[in-house]
Amino acid sequence: MSPGGFPRGLTLLLGIAAAVIAVAGMRATAWLIGPLFLALMIVIAAHPVQRWARRRGWPVWAATLTLIVVVYAGLLALAAVLFVSVGQLATVLPTYSAQFDAMVNGLKQTLAGFGVGPAQIQSATQGISFNSIAGLVGNVLAGVSSLASVIVLILALLLFFIADAATFDKRLDSIAGDRPHIVGALDTFARGTRSYLFVTTVFGGIVAVLDTIALEIMGVPLAILWGVLAFITNYIPNIGFIFGLIPPAILALLTGGWSLFILVIVVYCLLNVIIQSFIQPRFIGDSVGLSATVTFVTLLFWAWVLGGLGALLAVPLTLLAKALLVDIDPGARWADALLRSDPGDPEEEDEADEVAGEADEVVPPPEKVTS
Repeated sequence: MSPGGFPRGLTLLLGIAAAVIAVAGMRATAWLIGPLFLALMIVIAAHPVQRWARRRGWPVWAATLTLIVVVYAGLLALAAVLFVSVGQLATVLPTYSAQFDAMVNGLKQTLAGFGVGPAQIQSATQGISFNSIAGLVGNVLAGVSSLASVIVLILALLLFFIADAATFDKRLDSIAGDRPHIVGALDTFARGTRSYLFVTTVFGGIVAVLDTIALEIMGVPLAILWGVLAFITNYIPNIGFIFGLIPPAILALLTGGWSLFILVIVVYCLLNVIIQSFIQPRFIGDSVGLSATVTFVTLLFWAWVLGGLGALLAVPLTLLAKALLVDIDPGARWADALLRSDPGDPEEEDEADEVAGEADEVVPPPEKVTS
């Protein structure tokens, strides 16, 4: 029997049903939850700027205004580079139509040289067209550019979040006296999220610079756009570099043929796989404490629930779910061992539980002395 008096099987079924309803609700309101959580993550990442200003004696309004300027300037600069580059792509891409037709004709001649019949060649190449290739590039960029449709909502949410951030520490202090586990879980979530965003941003910047330089050397057009795309897709764990590779590889194919196409793939794999798949996960695992399997599975889950923003925010969303469902409950510490990259020492966990239990004991107030 469960502590509530229900059979454990019934409790499990009720929990699964509640989870299904909650997930269905999140999918239905993805248009709001995605921008809302993105704005929250940006404020959490940039909050040290406001703390830095307050520690130096700046008034609250000046510290808040500084944070607003920093956040808005960064977002608008990134959006400007992205929009200008996408506009350049829309101008440049149609000029490669002739090269694409010549490439398809060359492919047909190669297949004919290997003895493939005309009917088989027609069947194999009938689905290949310039519009389909351009559509593939456009679909990858559309997922990134979709932020433009909610940019006004994100900027509005940021304004309110930043305004409330100045008093957030006081709010947590008022909760800590009665619910220390809640404050501890939220603090762990904020620190883990800030560490993850910092590590991912640093490595994303390194990858973007290296990719841009490599593409410029190889003569692939719009190298800055592909560098920005590599930076953004770096926030997608494990498989993000694949989405950043597809557009420049296709443009390299249209520009320089198969040799340049293969060269771009090799260079991207050397740079991105080594940095993003071998070096970066070690730092991310240490900063957020999630195993590689959990990270990948939650990536698929949040992308299914919230779409493109869910893929970008998969790790912070998982950290928030872990904080609210696992870290907040001392009895759910067993689940934390399954989620973490390092399960830790069981004896240390027991000692931590004892300390947490002692901290949660309610000390009765002293009896009132009457004269």
